[in-house]
Amino acid sequence: MKLLALDTSSEGCSAALFVDGDVIEKFEIAPRGHTRLLMPMVRELLAEQGLRPNDLDALAFACGPGSFTGVRIATGVIQGLAWGLSLPVVPVSSLEAVAFGAIEAMQVSEGGGIAVAFDARMSELYWGCFRNRSGLPELQGEERVCPPSNVVLEADITRWDGAGRGWAFRADMPEEVSSKINSVDETLIPRASWVARLAAVKFDNGLAVPAEQAQPVYIRDEVAWKKLPGRS
Repeated sequence: MKLLALDTSSEGCSAALFVDGDVIEKFEIAPRGHTRLLMPMVRELLAEQGLRPNDLDALAFACGPGSFTGVRIATGVIQGLAWGLSLPVVPVSSLEAVAFGAIEAMQVSEGGGIAVAFDARMSELYWGCFRNRSGLPELQGEERVCPPSNVVLEADITRWDGAGRGWAFRADMPEEVSSKINSVDETLIPRASWVARLAAVKFDNGLAVPAEQAQPVYIRDEVAWKKLPGRS
């Protein structure tokens, strides 16, 4: 199976190829460089593997939540490729992708919990709780956006670990949440390589959709903009 995955849902910009179980990735921290970097990454990946776009079997992308602009960029590129190549698309939650990365990076034990937090701005977090099921993240409850003071651990799990840059606001979280967290890795952000590996499993489970159903997931219904001091 040959699958191309993209992620621009955070300050990271990445593209990855899943080729018969192997994953090759291009990744760069570029908060304002997604549009400039993404398609060259795709072209380089395909060229290095001796592949053409028509050789692909499916596409995948981190559908959010995350940066509104970033999520829209990946969505637009994926939809354009999907329509042009007549390929199915596998949307993957950005929170789920980080939970998957945390399982490996933090050596989360079988059945252990991963609480993923992203900074959603406006004094809120994107929040998702997952359980390690045979190396894959299983969502507990629902993904949500809320103030740090309102986060909850969605399952009765003995050992929890935290992942994502939203954990910078740990001091504002309820004591019953913070006290149950064994360790935290604030450096983990979504990566296309994680999206690709999750998407390959989802594709095998029949979770691919046509291009028109490959939609961004914002969680927050309204995008509010707050004027910063000194900005016009």
